[in-house]
Amino acid sequence: MTDLIERLVPDTLWALFRRVVPPTEVIRPQGGGRRRAGDRECLAAVIFVATSGCAWRQLPPVFGPAWPTVYRRQWSRERVWARLHRVILDELGARGELDWSRCAIDSVSVRAAKGPLTGPNPTDRGKSGSKIHLITDRNGLPLSLGISGANLHDSLGLEPLVRGIPPIRSRRGPRRRRPAKLHADKGYDYDHLRRWLRKRGIRHRIARKGIESSQRLGRHRWVVERTVSWLAGCRRLHRRYERKAEHFLAFVGIAAALIGYRRLTT
Repeated sequence: MTDLIERLVPDTLWALFRRVVPPTEVIRPQGGGRRRAGDRECLAAVIFVATSGCAWRQLPPVFGPAWPTVYRRQWSRERVWARLHRVILDELGARGELDWSRCAIDSVSVRAAKGPLTGPNPTDRGKSGSKIHLITDRNGLPLSLGISGANLHDSLGLEPLVRGIPPIRSRRGPRRRRPAKLHADKGYDYDHLRRWLRKRGIRHRIARKGIESSQRLGRHRWVVERTVSWLAGCRRLHRRYERKAEHFLAFVGIAAALIGYRRLTT
């Protein structure tokens, strides 16, 4: 069991996680009762559910805590995964691993059960689904993520995503949160978005409808498509089973944090 936990949660990842996890509250200061399950064991169980795609009730008992304990302590309300993603981005930025010269934006739809932030998917026979929106740097590292119903047009996610890029540390100089250039496909081909980007000092390269071919991803937009395939490595994102939107967003944050962590340790 120790080897499995250390493989899923290495010491470096555990050290980063301890910087963002809320402190443990002592419910019974007088002592007694059952010993509280360890945060590292619960973290390993959550990562196992995210990467394997298994149901909560199918969580193997080798981790120690029972599945209801892990489900209650998945740290979605505290937005721990978004903060962990930001800490990892800060470490990458301090090392000069982030390339702000060209960023790309895109989205991907997944089927979903009933719940908030779902809607009929216009490209999947109107079946209920959710959409993951993301912006990546030139190397494909996710900088900003969000979720919505599958019927939300891609263009409506550009402004919230750009605003959602956190101020990230740089190797030299102040923190940075604006890319030099943003690449997008035809779903973002609107003049008001171009004006909005220019107003913020962001150059744009948005494919034009009726002019450019749809069969090519472009020389620079392919990196965001590759990141979408990296997100698919988190099997829990193949289909949305979570009724609560905050739980689904937590799994998106876990996948983004693991992508950044892999770059941090290579």
